[in-house]
Amino acid sequence: MQSTDIDAREPQKINEMIIECPVCKEKSLKIEDYLYNMPIIGKVILTSGKCSTCGYKFNDVRLAEAGKPRKLVLKIERPEDLNALVVRASSASILIPELDLSMIPGPASEGFITTVEGVLERFLEAVDAACADPEADKTACEKARNMIEEAKQGKRKFTLVIVDPEGVSAIVSDKAREEPVSKEELAKLGYIVAED
Repeated sequence: MQSTDIDAREPQKINEMIIECPVCKEKSLKIEDYLYNMPIIGKVILTSGKCSTCGYKFNDVRLAEAGKPRKLVLKIERPEDLNALVVRASSASILIPELDLSMIPGPASEGFITTVEGVLERFLEAVDAACADPEADKTACEKARNMIEEAKQGKRKFTLVIVDPEGVSAIVSDKAREEPVSKEELAKLGYIVAED
């Protein structure tokens, strides 16, 4: 492993390994981790993986400094708030209670860096995919779509909440605050919580 003192313009490879691919079961999935000092955000670890046998790919991003479980909260009250940066680790859930939206990680979940508006766009894509089903309730689909569009245009106030059991997600905004997260809250979101 190399030094973690790096230049912000150059990602530094810190790990490389070849493991069994979860898709084709061949030992041909090359995983590479890079440490990158991003302006504004700080040090992040970018992970990429590609299977040379079947072509399976994945990417992940997380803050380099792991912490305790955390809940990050940002109230979106003005259109400018939509520009706040969001670093969502693959382990983290994103909730928007006012819009009844939740992004709960699954086994193939990937981390990402985007803005609050980008998070809304991801929710919009998920609604569109779900509503493509001929059995979907078209009225509910249209209602959900309209609420998200209004939020994207800054016409609807809402709260963005990130719950991360590993503490490696972030919201880059002076308005963002960290709140305690209880074991009950983590368990309700499906995280396995160790007993004391």
